[in-house]
Order: sequence, then C-alpha cells, then structure tokens
Amino acid sequence: MQKVYFLDSVHSILEERLANAGYLCIDCTNSPLNELSKMIADASGIVLRSRITLNEEVLRNVSNLQFIARSGSGLENIDLDYCKKKRIKVYSSPEGNRNAVAEHCLGFLLSLFNNFKQAQCDIQNGEWLREKNRGVEISNLCVGIIGYGNNGRAFAEKLSSIGVKVLVYDKYVNGFSKEGIYESNMEEIFKESNAISFHVPLTTETRYIADYQFFKSFMKPVWVLNISRGKVLKTKDLIRGLNEGFVRGAALDVLDEESKSFDMSSSNRIVMDLNNRSNVIITPHVAGWTQESYFKLSNVLADKILE
Repeated sequence: MQKVYFLDSVHSILEERLANAGYLCIDCTNSPLNELSKMIADASGIVLRSRITLNEEVLRNVSNLQFIARSGSGLENIDLDYCKKKRIKVYSSPEGNRNAVAEHCLGFLLSLFNNFKQAQCDIQNGEWLREKNRGVEISNLCVGIIGYGNNGRAFAEKLSSIGVKVLVYDKYVNGFSKEGIYESNMEEIFKESNAISFHVPLTTETRYIADYQFFKSFMKPVWVLNISRGKVLKTKDLIRGLNEGFVRGAALDVLDEESKSFDMSSSNRIVMDLNNRSNVIITPHVAGWTQESYFKLSNVLADKILE
C-alpha cells in the first residue's frame, strides 16, 4: 500500500479522498522536526505547507517518492530542480485560495483609502472627526499589479469590475489585456499607479525587488500592498519611504522577518514600528486563510493527485 505522510495540518477532505482511493495516510503533524526525514523514508507521497524544507538532502533519502503536495501556492521550500530530475510530481493549490487573497487585497485598499484604522483610533480616543477621515473612492485609482498568476488575476478582475484601472506586469505572461486590465511594463506602472500590489512567488528574481529605489521610482507617492512573500519587499526600505513621504501608506500580510513557518512576534521592533503608523495595516499572513479556502486548498490537491 502506498504511504502518504502528512507533515502539516490541512483540511481532512484530502486525507479522506486519498484514503478512499487506497492510500495509507500517516499523520506526522506532531512529530519532531528532527525525526521527520527518517520517518518519511518509505513515502510515496508527502503533504505539507511550510513546516519543513524538502531539500535534496532530505529528498534523496525518500527513494520511492512519487509526489509532493503543497497546500497553498508557494514552492520555495521544495527543491524543484531535484524533483524534476527524479520525476517527482509537485502539486500546489493556488486555485484554492485565490478568491480569498483577492478579497483580502480589496479589503486592504478599502481600509487604506477610507482611513479605517485612523478613524477607529480617533473614536477609541473619544474623538468623532468626520472631515479628518474623509475617504477616497477607489474607482478613481490606477493600481499596478506585479504578477498575473492565480492571485494577481483574481485581484485584477475584482478591481476592474468596480471601475479601477489596472496595469499588470508579468515577465512570463502576455496577451491578457481586456477591458479595465492592461498588460503593461514597469515604466508605465511607475508613471501612472496610485497603488502597487505584489502577487509573485519568492524566487532569486523576485527576492527584494521592492527596495528603496523601486519605491522612489514612482512618479507620485504610492500606496503599497504585499500579500505574496515577505522577502519580496524590503521592509526597512518601505519604512524609509514612509518616513521620506514617497510611500503614502502600506498594507502588509507578510513581512521579510517572518520565520520559515510564517510566524513572527507581535513585539518585533519592525512590527511595532509599522503598527504605530495610522497609514499602515498589518495582518498575520492570513490573506488566503479563510474558512472556505481551508477546504478548497485540500480539495484541489486531491483532484490533482487522483487525476
């Protein structure tokens, strides 16, 4: 019987569907990290999120591995070159949370442009300040999107449906322009955008693409959204941009000082700095983490494995 080891907690629908198909599903979610590489030696399949890095050193000890199923979209914790060489199939499930991510991004924009954080703070301080918290309608904006995969496309479509002009740059995708969504280049995005949103995986190409020079390249002060990976954006440079005024505000679901398992202390110095700013919103890496997406992420993986 083929064994599938679950290294992270995922929705039970994945285990149910694999077990019904004849796989033996083994729960290792509470097993010590330093023991996992030995425990999975006879695996036919591995299910994980971000708890462990499956590098060549780990994978070469799993001699009969057929597939790795990553719940979510990022694959930076899997040695893809080794998997390709050994013909190990690698599945991810960005389709499962793309709508959740897009809704989270839309909520970020609405919150920033309607001063939700500042208004709430004012009210908690006993102040009812209407004029100070007058908002801006996002349908008047031009939003630049970097990356047109599942998440970038879903966000672009939500924005265009309410009249936002969307400029998209993706080095590896083209021919997608349609009403309200325009295939673009970085020069146009720097010139026209009021806000910029990142929807790219973390690779050697995308690591810290959003640095000081990037933020300073915009023709007008820009609002910044990041729901992709923390190390796409250099947080210290963002803070410098906020201090110098060419970044108007930011909404971040990820930070570059997160651990490999996406954890971070709320007492971290940078978190505290950002949280004390009325024009910055932080959420704890939950953009794709809804009740609905939790099921869909696993169900999509089951579809791909069982095909």
